[in-house]
Amino acid sequence: MTRVLVPVAVLEGGSVSPGLISLLGAVDVTVLGYHVLPEQTPPDQARLQFEERATSALEGINEDFRAAGGAADHRLVFTHDREQTIERVTDEVDADAFAVPGTTGDVDRILVSLSGDVDADRILSFVEALVGDRDIGVTLFLAAEERPPAGGDATDADASEKTDPGGAGDAAARLEVAADRLRETGLDVDTALAAEGSPFDALIDAVPGHDAVVMGERAPSFRSFVFGEESDRVAAASVGPVLVVRDRRADDEDDADATPETDGDATPETDE
Repeated sequence: MTRVLVPVAVLEGGSVSPGLISLLGAVDVTVLGYHVLPEQTPPDQARLQFEERATSALEGINEDFRAAGGAADHRLVFTHDREQTIERVTDEVDADAFAVPGTTGDVDRILVSLSGDVDADRILSFVEALVGDRDIGVTLFLAAEERPPAGGDATDADASEKTDPGGAGDAAARLEVAADRLRETGLDVDTALAAEGSPFDALIDAVPGHDAVVMGERAPSFRSFVFGEESDRVAAASVGPVLVVRDRRADDEDDADATPETDGDATPETDE
């Protein structure tokens, strides 16, 4: 079953909008209640003080997700590093995606970005499971990206913000193949191609008219979009929830290359 991690700043009035709860009704959900602590505050001290109140709030959110039709559980973490905590717990619960909650009502259409070095097959599979047989439209979006010339000194970051109009034909063909795959499952699919300009700007420009965004974790400007480095621009675009699909290609390669290991003592991992 597809699983989505939903982080919530549980002691800061964080909540999950009814639209996101309804959208995730077809999948399993783990609600991650987190509270970011000042560096000098020990997590154990915060847990003693706030655990009961935080747990009560999480149980209420869980009930909302269950009422929407999915299975839900929760985790509570007191941490000094929000981003690291989200990544760690996403791995621990083997989530296919994690959500960046945003405010939305009914979700009628989602924007699905295939830009960047993302696992398009996994993103499309996630969208198929997320939408199912519901009347939710999908717009597949792709920014045609430019690679630096051989022997050039352009950085990956520079390359991710450039486009190559000459590659628009290939990008358009990729979009149509992806769209046909979803249409074969009965989904209502449109396509949008950005042939020039910054992939991040193009994605922001494409957001209006959509109630939620699905993207891969290797998308251009992923961290700017998700973790708020350009939060003013994102807020100005009235971005609703963002669902970030994990890239498992490295995991698959590691499994293929893995050799048997001897048993040993495990050291607990913590980011708290």
